[in-house]
Amino acid sequence: MWNYFNPVGIHGGRGQFEQIQRLVGRRRVFVAAFPESVEQGWLARLESQLGSRLVGAATDLGPLPSRRALKPAYERFWTQHADTEVILALGGGSVMDAAKVLMVRTLDRSFDQLMQVITSGRRDLVAGSVPLICIPTTAGTGSEVTPWATVWDPQADPPVKHSLHLSVTWPEAAVLDPELTVGLPPAQTLHTGLDALSHSFEAIWNRNRNPVSTSHAIGAARGILDTLPRVLEQPRSLALRERMAAASTQAGLAFSNTQTALAHSLSYDLTMQQGTPHGIACSFSLPRIMAMVAGMEPDIDRALQAVFDAPVAAGAERLERFLQSLGVATDPADHGIPPGDWERRVAEACAGQRGRNFVGAAAGLEPEPGKPDPATRCELGAGVA
Repeated sequence: MWNYFNPVGIHGGRGQFEQIQRLVGRRRVFVAAFPESVEQGWLARLESQLGSRLVGAATDLGPLPSRRALKPAYERFWTQHADTEVILALGGGSVMDAAKVLMVRTLDRSFDQLMQVITSGRRDLVAGSVPLICIPTTAGTGSEVTPWATVWDPQADPPVKHSLHLSVTWPEAAVLDPELTVGLPPAQTLHTGLDALSHSFEAIWNRNRNPVSTSHAIGAARGILDTLPRVLEQPRSLALRERMAAASTQAGLAFSNTQTALAHSLSYDLTMQQGTPHGIACSFSLPRIMAMVAGMEPDIDRALQAVFDAPVAAGAERLERFLQSLGVATDPADHGIPPGDWERRVAEACAGQRGRNFVGAAAGLEPEPGKPDPATRCELGAGVA
């Protein structure tokens, strides 16, 4: 038995940005945007579409939205713009995450209560929400079609990554216009593309997978493997940017129902403690994990074979060569992780919130007759090249 659910309306193609007023209707609009949206003219183009319906904007939302930065932004929004009827999130994953935080109204409209919702599951403190329309300017996070938002707390000891996930944090709509991503620098194009690739594979070797999510994941992975190298060579190509945007969102449709798994669980410490870009941190381990899952489940093998048109072991080798061709080292030591520490990290990640979604994690799984215990399999697989 399985089910698939995703309520987000997707509007893709060239020129969709100019149709945002149609999605907004007569509603009062608040815009959460990336800082460069002002100098690049995107905010002015929204203003010309929306006119007096645009009641406010925040363009100071930086990367990796932190608890410290979101508190004043949240309380300023609910103090000054409580009459907002729809929020537009214009930017990458960090902006969309911040917008999902803003959209949730707590009983006393304080960020401290929202943190209780996030950390303690106090959903009784949620009093309402504002609809959200996401307009991604990167092709990678998939946040435009998921209900999750990340809140980082680098000041905590140790640093903590929190996740906001409520039934009201699904976006109402996603607008995919490739023109918005044409000016994306090479590094961001690479990092976000690798994040989307990670979402694809993480949805395949996931305990929460279903036929629909797996179909999306296969299509997304094939599209990214084919398109990402070419878009790095031809960054002004609207056709290639459009293909990357579609593949990234398709990966989002996949993991919107599965969540991420082991590779993402492994990535968080690297990002918080070493500053490793998220796309690199969650993609360099993919070939190793793929080698680990070979033979675990027939349907996973079939999905991975469909991505590469090759057996799983050969596909893992191709994936490693693909990453290395893009300048991504796949040896943990190149990311500051000694061999002995790598095995410890894999074991810990398998027990983490996202790691437990991995098919080789121990939580709730009983070994099948004649097969290794999943917990042992996870640890043994840690050293596979």
